[in-house]
Amino acid sequence: MTTALNPEQISSAFLAACRAELDALKPGNVHRHSAGHGMDVAHFERAAEAAAGPIADPSLSVGKRILRATEASVAATGLNTNLGIVLLCAPLAKAASETTFAIGLRRRLDMILAALDEQDATDAFAAIRIANPAGLGQVDEGDVRDNPDRLTLIKAMYLAAERDRIANAYVTAYSDIFDFALPVFQDARRLAIDSDLAVTTLHMSLLAEFPDTHISRKYGATAAEEIREQARALKAYWSPVASAKSMTPLIEFDAKMKTKGRNPGTTADFVVATLFVAGLIGQKPA
Repeated sequence: MTTALNPEQISSAFLAACRAELDALKPGNVHRHSAGHGMDVAHFERAAEAAAGPIADPSLSVGKRILRATEASVAATGLNTNLGIVLLCAPLAKAASETTFAIGLRRRLDMILAALDEQDATDAFAAIRIANPAGLGQVDEGDVRDNPDRLTLIKAMYLAAERDRIANAYVTAYSDIFDFALPVFQDARRLAIDSDLAVTTLHMSLLAEFPDTHISRKYGATAAEEIREQARALKAYWSPVASAKSMTPLIEFDAKMKTKGRNPGTTADFVVATLFVAGLIGQKPA
């Protein structure tokens, strides 16, 4: 990707990423092979379709994209299905609409993140309150329940970066995606017999590398670390790439996590964002 994409290309890439994430077996998450946690694939499909327009709207700031996409998604489903996806994809969408030959996607993203202001914080905090994610605790500074007076969104993300991987992504210019997840997916796509298996490999790689914030927030850091260790113990089934023979142990892992209520939702958010980046990079300007 060497120049700006139009809104239709960006929304198309976003929807394709959301659908590809749902098509693949991703232990612990909702996917086409298994519902879970009181949700099914249809919820996520409706949320993605509702969010795609605001995410790609060139007239909106990052904060407004987050707010409008969240409002639309919750209105379409009555649930918080994609707050993390929206938080990660809104800056990427803006960067994709403003990339030039001289400034690539990642560099433009870094510039956009650094410029996030107080209004972006106000809008993003409002979106988080609307979505009301489970396990949201209270903090002394930068609490989303408060009016972020004189607090920019990037400063708020710095305050949360040690406890939240999405916040960490904002302050590191998405290093988890560009330096880890995207290369993993690109390698898996070359090796896998179909794209769904490449996405399964991406999911398991992320789950084994980073403790999931959603699990940590709901059940504690120890539970998140246990899931990471379990994903690592299954590495023979998904590394260097998942295969048809991988399905039985991964399906069993999926069922085990869902029985315990362990939903690695942040991992799913990073899967979508990685697929979104891959789709943006792969598109040619109109």
